[in-house]
Amino acid sequence: MASNTYNMIGLMSGTSGDGLDVAFVNFNKENQWLFEIEEAKTYTFPDYLGKKLINSHLLPALDLALLDVEFGRWMGEKVREFCEEFELKPLAVASHGHTVFHQPKLGLSKQIGNGWALHAACGLPVINDFRMLDVQLGGQGAPLVPIGDQLLFPQVDFCINLGGISNISFQKGNNRVAFDMSPFNMLLNPEANKLGLAYDEGGKESRKGELNLPLFTQLNELPFYIQKGAKSLGREDIEESFLPLIRKSNLKPRDVLRTLVEHFAFQIGKVILEEKQQEKPLILITGGGAYHEFFEERLSHYLHQEWEKYAASSELIEFKEALIFAFLGILRLQREVNSLSSVTGASRDSSGGTVYP
Repeated sequence: MASNTYNMIGLMSGTSGDGLDVAFVNFNKENQWLFEIEEAKTYTFPDYLGKKLINSHLLPALDLALLDVEFGRWMGEKVREFCEEFELKPLAVASHGHTVFHQPKLGLSKQIGNGWALHAACGLPVINDFRMLDVQLGGQGAPLVPIGDQLLFPQVDFCINLGGISNISFQKGNNRVAFDMSPFNMLLNPEANKLGLAYDEGGKESRKGELNLPLFTQLNELPFYIQKGAKSLGREDIEESFLPLIRKSNLKPRDVLRTLVEHFAFQIGKVILEEKQQEKPLILITGGGAYHEFFEERLSHYLHQEWEKYAASSELIEFKEALIFAFLGILRLQREVNSLSSVTGASRDSSGGTVYP
């Protein structure tokens, strides 16, 4: 690959479980990596597929194997539609897949979306299964986005993504450091659902609720927040640690939302205050939570208004993870490092991902 220009498609199916993000990105490497999101689109999951994916961790082995193929084929069909609609000819497709199990302590991280099925349906080379090599090297297999943050956004002090789970990435000395900070939409959306809403738009419902100090305190005392170094949250952690406290509180949905927002702002603010090197750090916020105005107000409160917000386009906010998976795919094809041991806790840096064909 002598060329310095690469056109790639990145696919992201996150923990929020609402749809597939597809981004066609042009990358150019001169002194540093530059990028442009040329086309991007979200394909909502059909109801039957969305329900299967949400409950995939409960499926018998054969049904899960069938869903793996079905989901891979569906993603491939969407990629083909996307390429036909915008007349695109990408080098390859890099897919995160849908996480079913994430238990790195047991040497397991399982994303479905079969690579061969995806390849056959779209007719393009595919890279997927980005996590498993890192897990076998003793790492968390996540987060994987930080190397993209490091190389694509070198001017930003903190990169924060607010999806199903909140995570952060920043430079500390010579190393990139990153970890999950708290749940986010995985806890907020189900409470909004109880109010008949898909999500709490702008935090309007959270703003109406009352802060419950006992639940706020209990959430802040969870063992996850005491852990230092590389750490990640999965669906299992949410179900075992967070949900029982919320159920036990017997609060109304708006009060749960209000308390969760305060909890997330407190925890995320705490990390930034502990790690900031600048008086007013530059912070890039992406993911669905970037539109949660009430959360941003509460975060600003805990940061004493001493921060600067990176001006991100709506495409960058909504498609950053798809963008970076496209970038991880390029690094894999070039056999360059795309998973940082300083981030995941693995025994060494690695270049993860399975290439089809």
